[in-house]
Amino acid sequence: MSVRGFVIHLERATQRRANVERILDASPVPTEVFAAVDGRAMSEAEVAEVYSTIPLMTPRYPFRIGRGEIACFLSHRAIWQRMQDEGIEQALILEDDVALDAAFPRTFAAAARFAGTEGFVQFQTRQLKGLVRTVAEEDGLRIIAPRIVPRRTSAQLLGIGAARRLLAATARFDRPIAGVLQLRWETQQPVHCIEPSAVHDLTEQVGGTTAQSGPGDSTLGKLTRAWHRAAYRMAVARRSRLEP
Repeated sequence: MSVRGFVIHLERATQRRANVERILDASPVPTEVFAAVDGRAMSEAEVAEVYSTIPLMTPRYPFRIGRGEIACFLSHRAIWQRMQDEGIEQALILEDDVALDAAFPRTFAAAARFAGTEGFVQFQTRQLKGLVRTVAEEDGLRIIAPRIVPRRTSAQLLGIGAARRLLAATARFDRPIAGVLQLRWETQQPVHCIEPSAVHDLTEQVGGTTAQSGPGDSTLGKLTRAWHRAAYRMAVARRSRLEP
């Protein structure tokens, strides 16, 4: 099976370059740096071509997303497209603010066997919360089907079939990539997780996120966003309960 690794890295984020090299050294498969889309360099026309302010999926996403989030989505999508174009059967996609510990090769191997060419497995950097179902176990590792997919895309492994389904569902999008991956009723792509993941979050150590949206600064703005965020998460949770 053809397997490639990609570390998504924004070229101007020079403070992360040393960590990128550490990821490349620790990856168990041939891995390259993948130049992230730069939201600052996108024109209004380029944004409008891919991002819809009109709801496309359910439940309706209550916020406009920022250029960093749009660029993050396009970076992942470009790798999915490359998988399809080059016939890459599995891809390990890593963001440049993670660390892979010594156990990662074993974790990766178990995830790869489970995913095959159709699956999608996340390596989460936080302990999973909420309802989960164990679907496979191997030598102290668990493949888990979470009722609600965690909203982090730090590290994942997917097969070419999963890439094709996600490409088909996201020619245009109305929310961040993590939000879309939660909506399996829209993408037709289930997402699993593996524990322990052997992946750790280094966002703060490497200078903070590069894909933030821009919430209002006022107290009222923050409270309003918090209310809408809670209502949206409840809507996702309700729909997730209806899905097998």
